Amino acid sequence: MTETTDSGRTAVIVEDDAELRHLLVDVLEAAGFSTVSVGNGIDGIQAVLSYQPLITTLDVNMPGIDGIEAARRIRAHSDTYIVMITAMGDEADVVLGLTAGADEYITKPFRPREFRARIEAMLRRGRAAGTSPTAPVRTQESAGPSFPVARAAASAPAPSDPVVVAPTSGPQTGPQPEAAFGEERGAVDASASDGQWLTHRNLRLDLDSRIVLIDGAEVDLTRTEFDLLAALLESRRRVRSKADLTLLLRGESYVTTYFVGDADKRAVEAHMTNLRRKIGDNPAQPRFIETVRGVGYRLTSEVTPPPA
Repeated sequence: MTETTDSGRTAVIVEDDAELRHLLVDVLEAAGFSTVSVGNGIDGIQAVLSYQPLITTLDVNMPGIDGIEAARRIRAHSDTYIVMITAMGDEADVVLGLTAGADEYITKPFRPREFRARIEAMLRRGRAAGTSPTAPVRTQESAGPSFPVARAAASAPAPSDPVVVAPTSGPQTGPQPEAAFGEERGAVDASASDGQWLTHRNLRLDLDSRIVLIDGAEVDLTRTEFDLLAALLESRRRVRSKADLTLLLRGESYVTTYFVGDADKRAVEAHMTNLRRKIGDNPAQPRFIETVRGVGYRLTSEVTPPPA
């Protein structure tokens, strides 16, 4: 394990390929992070538990405990931002990684500037209510690293940037966590909050406290699931396309499909599946979110049509 840490922002890099590991260290340290880099998943999970980093990068395809399993174990104990790194074309890995609790994914080969832009966009999102105790809490307005990189970098990487070639594979394993992070949640008194509530049927969402309630009981959502639900509640019956939701999750305010591919759309589908499961919504007979086939998603009508 190599490490360069201070009391500021920390990133844990779990990567078995030494060349790629060193590159990620250089990029993140240049962006103002202190880093802890390890070569396998066991050490990676232990590093996350020990350092409570703001960001953790995980390679997906590794011997032993792969990145998917490492993400599951990390997510059970930490609210660190998890970035999965996967080989180009392994779209199934993207879906599995997001289901396991990852916040973002990067496909190889990639350019360092693209990596930095993706991290910047990810950190612009708000954090969930149950953040890791030592990780800085970022609101929707304040979230974001001090990267000296423009938003346009996400869609136009500099030609001079070296391309990171996908390494063969690498081990990533992690020690078993000891206690579950944020276990059961009880009912919440919505009247006790002064936040901005959005409602649909018996579902309520507070943009300020990032709390979601169904019939007064709190629902535990990830950052991304909360952001998707908030976007749909704000849009009401207006359809939000998968490309549109992808850009929203990246924090991009301009309209472009340059960087929105099939893997991005499948990632939105995976997040939406998780969201629907947590709020008890059946896609076949939706109460909250309906799919507009071939387009995207929108809220259901407030009025339930009578049976035919």
